Amino acid sequence: MKITSLHLDILKEIGNIGAAHAATSLSSLLGRKIDMRVPNVNMVNFTEMMELAGGSETVVVGIYLRIEGNVEGSMFFILPIEQANRFIKRLIQDEEFDFTNSSVSEIGLSAMQELGNILSGSYLSALSDFTGLKLYPTVPGLAVDMFGAIISIGLIEISQVSDQVIVINTSIFEDEVGNCEEVQGHFILLPDPESFESIFKALGVA
Repeated sequence: MKITSLHLDILKEIGNIGAAHAATSLSSLLGRKIDMRVPNVNMVNFTEMMELAGGSETVVVGIYLRIEGNVEGSMFFILPIEQANRFIKRLIQDEEFDFTNSSVSEIGLSAMQELGNILSGSYLSALSDFTGLKLYPTVPGLAVDMFGAIISIGLIEISQVSDQVIVINTSIFEDEVGNCEEVQGHFILLPDPESFESIFKALGVA
């Protein structure tokens, strides 16, 4: 099916609702006010997607899961490594934390996985509420690797019939005066080919 700007506007609206839920959960987790927003949602091809992360060989922190239920596919949350480090340092109050360290702390890894649980759960709940479809995320996996290696897990099936993916850009920032430091990541949604139509049919814009 052809994805139009209307489809992307709807996904952005759903993304912002999911982001609001995620911000509430993160605020409780961190004990301070966190805000999140979705500045834009784009449909891009594989080459453009690789450029978002600075190229396929750029090392990133990736959280990935499968979506099961009425719609199936893969979902990734990609953070540049320096932004992931900054976020986890603040989360676990450890200025020494570094994903590039071979003896990276288990607490930091668990915190990143929990961030993945919160974000993916919030987005999929919002999508499920809007569509009435039953969507179940698997337990998120975590990888620190080249972007191309991480994303290849989800490209195998979709690449046989399409070279298009949905990218939901996400900004996370502390809602405090004088603190405008943002963490910017990318949600990459790779619905299995037949699932695109199921999502938009359920939204009434097929």
